Amino acid sequence: MNDAPGNRGRVADPIPPEDRGPVGDRGPAQGRGPVGDACRALATRGSYVMPAAALLRCLGVDGEGWASFAAHWEDLAPDAYAAERGTRRLRRYGHFSLSRTGEITSLPHLAFVQPEQSNPLYVDVSRNFEPLTAAFRSEPLLTALIRALGEVATSLADPDQWSVKVHPFRVTAEADDAGDPTPEGRHHDGVALVTSLLIGRENAVGGESTVYGLDGAELMSTTLSEPGTLLLGDDRATLHGVSPIRPLDAARPARRDVLVTTLTPG
Repeated sequence: MNDAPGNRGRVADPIPPEDRGPVGDRGPAQGRGPVGDACRALATRGSYVMPAAALLRCLGVDGEGWASFAAHWEDLAPDAYAAERGTRRLRRYGHFSLSRTGEITSLPHLAFVQPEQSNPLYVDVSRNFEPLTAAFRSEPLLTALIRALGEVATSLADPDQWSVKVHPFRVTAEADDAGDPTPEGRHHDGVALVTSLLIGRENAVGGESTVYGLDGAELMSTTLSEPGTLLLGDDRATLHGVSPIRPLDAARPARRDVLVTTLTPG
């Protein structure tokens, strides 16, 4: 399977002017393009699926730039905490701050602690994950993505600083062992904006993402299948989960690669 989206120009100036509003004058109707669409959907429905073509237009990226970014998923580290529960998952973790003016700062690497009233499997557990590599942190696509998500997040809150946490994941599965992207089941992440960007999937069936209201009612369900597709959710107003993956061809393993990025004021 070819995981590289079509040719759309390398990483250029992210977020075209028509897709964003001026700093300090942000809101759900701030742009006419994909960012504005996402803001309005979050305000009214709590979730939004941004098509790959729309996201890549915002980020100004082509197939070569995407392939460079996706290659980092070949350099993830085993998640020992997930392995204890029978899930084969690879990951890394990074923490950044994003200012109102778009300045991004890489923060010191510390243990990841799940916010209160979020993931029920790891309450009060300090988990130590391998950090993002220097090459990953310096990716122009990552910089553009964080700034774009900051524009979307202002439909939910308007702080001077955002705390941005970046989690690249790979979940694998064999014929006799499904891969579970969310072993905690339906949950919050304890943030304002939660997003899942599909990097690639191979020989996989399943992996259906579902968003629920706080009352448990299903709001939407989608299977991210095209690399570059981005699922966004207002984590304060919704719950989410992803179904297990299994191999389409039982003779070969399945994989699902995503980038989960969360933003919360602070």
